[in-house]
Amino acid sequence: MPTYELAPCPVCASRGAREVADAGDVKCEVEALWEFHTRRLRPDTPPERLADRVAFSQRPPVRVVQCDACGLVYRNPRECAGELSALYADEVQDHAVLASLFENQRVAYRAQAARLTRETGVRGTGLEVGSYVGGFLTAARAHGWRFEGLDINECATAFARSRGCTVTIGDLQSFDDGRRFDAVAIWNCFDQLPDPRGAASAARTLLKPGGMLAVRVPNGGFYVAVRKLLHSSLAPIARALLAHNNLLTFPYRHGFTPHTLGALLEDTGFRVQRVIGDTLVPVADEWTRPWAAWEEQTVKRGVRTVARLGALGARAAPWIEMYARAGGRE
Repeated sequence: MPTYELAPCPVCASRGAREVADAGDVKCEVEALWEFHTRRLRPDTPPERLADRVAFSQRPPVRVVQCDACGLVYRNPRECAGELSALYADEVQDHAVLASLFENQRVAYRAQAARLTRETGVRGTGLEVGSYVGGFLTAARAHGWRFEGLDINECATAFARSRGCTVTIGDLQSFDDGRRFDAVAIWNCFDQLPDPRGAASAARTLLKPGGMLAVRVPNGGFYVAVRKLLHSSLAPIARALLAHNNLLTFPYRHGFTPHTLGALLEDTGFRVQRVIGDTLVPVADEWTRPWAAWEEQTVKRGVRTVARLGALGARAAPWIEMYARAGGRE
């Protein structure tokens, strides 16, 4: 069993927070998530293919709160940092699962590689923190980048290396071989890091002056707003929006908002250049019923359109992508 600690807001250190979901609420979300995916997956789906759909690395939270001061959504109590790192480091996935994730992410991350190129204006050197199976590393290489990865999981690292990727086993705050990069990307793990402020500062030291930090995180504000609809006539829509974006049951340590993430990066030596509202990368595979794959694609396309054309912008999206320059604009 994991051990837990009560903690202040990891972004602003405030201890004032309001409860978003208690243990009973989370249990209801877990049941809703299983029901949601049971209808959408073939009955012969292997258990290992449930990973990152209904089964996540972390246990469901005991309680979810939102900081009164800055708006960060986070687990409190939360799992102790050392145990959490060990959990991710020791996780072993089936090779077929890793191969399916790699293919989905290689295709999906073409968009991130293209956006990063546009924002930086160069195709230089880069470090991806939490590179996992190497999907982004491969997409970035196809766009002319010289990206390498950093990850604490040996199983995922071995798989990424088998796909021709250069990956170092280690964590962000202890990695420094003297080199400086044109870009550091933290696409899907900044929200799981024990100390987001320390991670942003560490990323800053790894960048050249004017280098670009790209961060992708779940939108805690979206989770809070949409889960309020779970007990209304709009419940089916709310469940679909949350489940298709891996927000139902809040399987993350932190849920940022555009404001909280921007404030954190500004405080640690960055200047925000662009914020984009987005959705989770596609997860449908050969075990997904055809109508469910179409549903996922349609829901996510609609959400991206609203986020990019609507008045609320990134605040209306389940995921946030932020680009920030070290030391301000050149």
